[in-house]
Amino acid sequence: LTKRSPMNKERIHIVDDDRRLCRLLGRYLEHDGYEVSFDTSGEDISQKILDSSISLILLDVMLGQEDGIALCRELRAEQDVPIIFVSTLSSDQQRVAGYEVGADDYIAKPFNLELLLARVKAVLRRGRRSASLNYRRDTAEYHFNGWRYLGKTDEIISPSGVQISLSQHEIRLLKVFLANPHIALTRDEITKAMDVTQDATTHENASGRALDVLVGRLRSKIEQNPKSPELLRTERSVGYIFYADVNRIEE
Repeated sequence: LTKRSPMNKERIHIVDDDRRLCRLLGRYLEHDGYEVSFDTSGEDISQKILDSSISLILLDVMLGQEDGIALCRELRAEQDVPIIFVSTLSSDQQRVAGYEVGADDYIAKPFNLELLLARVKAVLRRGRRSASLNYRRDTAEYHFNGWRYLGKTDEIISPSGVQISLSQHEIRLLKVFLANPHIALTRDEITKAMDVTQDATTHENASGRALDVLVGRLRSKIEQNPKSPELLRTERSVGYIFYADVNRIEE
């Protein structure tokens, strides 16, 4: 297989006390064109971030005698580098603890390598455009799970070729998820991102229960079974996650 190389090569730093896993992940990520380094402990990680221009950290929650949650909290006090927890601890309580200390995502072991890569790319993309998302004037076409969203005309086409009617609020919500696939988003993050797609005007009805209702309406139009959603899933105690690979095609 030929190694792919991103236009701007990014460095991913793995912090995990399992050397075998570090090497496995390293080879996989390097094949996709990333530079990879790893440590089996969190010692001096803050300085390494500064010295090595690290773009993203894959951090284990349990590092021998160290606590990955505490380490993430320390890093967040002085760094804004994206952090994805990778852990065998997958309870809702543990996930919430990870998000509360500033993690960008949380992936449970064992995991599918392709899914891990998709979520790494998604977190890096979000970091590059976190200030605005710039989706209000986006005219690109998006493909996901057989669906097509046409940014130029705000039309969405089902896998069977049928055009589905969406309200303006549903379109704004869909744009947020298309911009952040495989990333667990809080309701507050979704609300703020929806505001951005509308030239930063306030969307008062996109908070709390009203947002849940809006998500339900979007599910009723894009899910095969809205009561058991496969695309727009609830991330308990966090918010929602768009569980689909998204292919963006420029106009």
